[in-house]
Order: sequence, then structure tokens, then C-alpha cells
Amino acid sequence: MTPNLHPAVAAYFEQFSPQRQQILRDFRQRVLQFVPEAHESMAYGMPAYKTQGKPLVYFAAFATHIGFYATPTGHKAFATELAPYKQGKGSVQFPFNQPLPWQLIETILLYRKQQNEQHPRK
Repeated sequence: MTPNLHPAVAAYFEQFSPQRQQILRDFRQRVLQFVPEAHESMAYGMPAYKTQGKPLVYFAAFATHIGFYATPTGHKAFATELAPYKQGKGSVQFPFNQPLPWQLIETILLYRKQQNEQHPRK
């Protein structure tokens, strides 16, 4: 069961078309499916998730893509797998006109969860 949507995250989703909202909901559902203990909030103007008091991932919708932020370690650890996608500092862009790479996203989520467990905030 997916927890209730954080009010600020709900407001963020509502600014997009129904099609984009569904993609954002699917992204959120995957985060909470694979990391159910993640704390949901908004940070930097986008849905944000933390574990162990540390950032897990962020994501955001843009005109042509969904931005995925698995900083600080997620992008470096999966550089080869993420190479086909446009990237910025600490971000990767998954185009809306292509299927989202759910298996890769799930693998990165579990990796980030493990990183936060190994190095919790003190």
C-alpha cells in the first residue's frame, strides 16, 4: 500500500497534465515500493525522498523529460548504464517519448538505500 501523498508533493503533481501526473505517480510508487521507509517531502522545488536522514533521490517533470537526481553516488555508480541519457551535474534526463528504464531506476534506488544505510547521518 502506498502512503498518502505529501500535500506539497500533491500540489506539485497537480500543476501537470493528467498524463504527466500519472508518470510522476508511477515514479513515486516505485520509490516507495522499493524503499518503503523513505520520508517524502519537497526540496529544491521537487519531490524528495530521504532515508537515514540523508537524501535518497529527487525527481521532477519538465517539458520533454523527467529529471532524476540520485546524488551524490547514484549517477557515478551507474555511469555506464546512464550513458545513453542526457545528463547534467547530478541529474539524468529520461525523455517522455521513451519508456522509462524502470529496472535501472529500481536498481539505483536500492543502491542509494544501501549507501544511506552504510553511512547514516549521525
